Amino acid sequence: MDLFKPIDIYCERLDISIWAEPINAVTNVAFIIAAIIMWLRCKNLVEGKILAFLLFSIGCGSFLFHTFGQTWSAILDVTAILIFIVTYIFIANLRFLAWSKMLSILGVILFFPYQFLVVSVLSNITFLGSSVHYYPVVILIFIYSGLLRKSEPTLSRGLFIGAAVLCISIVFRTIDEPICSILSVGTHFIWHILNALMLSWMIEILRRHMLAGYSLGR
Repeated sequence: MDLFKPIDIYCERLDISIWAEPINAVTNVAFIIAAIIMWLRCKNLVEGKILAFLLFSIGCGSFLFHTFGQTWSAILDVTAILIFIVTYIFIANLRFLAWSKMLSILGVILFFPYQFLVVSVLSNITFLGSSVHYYPVVILIFIYSGLLRKSEPTLSRGLFIGAAVLCISIVFRTIDEPICSILSVGTHFIWHILNALMLSWMIEILRRHMLAGYSLGR
């Protein structure tokens, strides 16, 4: 694997030089700001602070990727996102569904074949492009929302909102290249802003759920 191989897959990038995607790079500050806000809001909530730290790492990884545009930075970007996803799944299993730690870990492991299956099916829709890899996450959040609809209606609504925002943000990620001739900077930067909003919201609903649980003496 050539770790320094240039990657040019976004509308804004016109060459392989460093800082060829200034807007895509700078808008990662949204993740950093969101992470700091959620770190402060979570106070003594360990799970929330872990997720806030991982959100910060997403901003750093994405900034490096859109600044350098090489294989090594793409790996950092994808890895940060994946770690956030599997960590949130574990915490959701543990705190939202009240599963045991072992069952929660099993749920994380099963995410990978689930991801593969959904991507395999949706890959036939060529318009989705590389964004297809995010749809299993959207579907999974909707599933959690459905499972909690009766037992935890407030949490269920929060998850539904998170999934809906993620859907919208994926649309902007998907149309980045198709509308490049109309909007020269593309729309990937909007994906960053909406994703920062969505991920911080996902941490916020965990925070609210945990605080509600403590107040009820759970």
